[in-house]
Amino acid sequence: MVEISTSLLSTNEEEIIKIIYDLEVAKTDYFHIDVMDGKFVENDTLEKMRKYTESIKTVSNVPIEVHLMVNNVEEYVKDYIDLEVSSITFQIEACKNEMEVLKQISYIKQNNCKVGIAISPKTDIEKVYEYLPYIHKVIVMTVEPGKGGQELIPETIQKIEALNKFIYENSYEVDIEVDGGINEKTAKEVINAGANILVAGSYITNSKDYVNAIKILKQKI
Repeated sequence: MVEISTSLLSTNEEEIIKIIYDLEVAKTDYFHIDVMDGKFVENDTLEKMRKYTESIKTVSNVPIEVHLMVNNVEEYVKDYIDLEVSSITFQIEACKNEMEVLKQISYIKQNNCKVGIAISPKTDIEKVYEYLPYIHKVIVMTVEPGKGGQELIPETIQKIEALNKFIYENSYEVDIEVDGGINEKTAKEVINAGANILVAGSYITNSKDYVNAIKILKQKI
């Protein structure tokens, strides 16, 4: 079953409560919170994403998944664990070595939160293989981290296929989530490659009909 995680990165702050409500009615499976520190990536969304997370907790029961694009992973893991989000994913490139990756995985899981690793387009997918027994999902970035509205990089489809094959061959229970450039056309491509969770932002939030947009991405119509 394909699930949809709606990114709020490009939404209007003044309308966020209504947008959250409308997306819940439209049956988004998750809210996707893109936390950027202005260092790991150029954009800084720290204040905005904290506010959005608090708003969601106030008005919605839809699970919140946090994607950390930050240099200091541990600092922001602690911040969002306190907000009782559903899952926290961090960029593998933000960690100096294997020990640090395993430390973050362990800390997140110890706090009753699901954990994921995200991987940028230029990083070899094999880098995540050794961590698959310990995590709940991998976010394959199909655009460069840091900005919304980019087009999917075609070469990343092969990474999804390779990851899906490795997970299947080793009988791991790990979700493959794809983030970047998702629309009606690319949704079909990444689903066929093995993805089961799609992160979509502007395709949904810029549409006039959230219900229809989400159904299209799930390939139900």
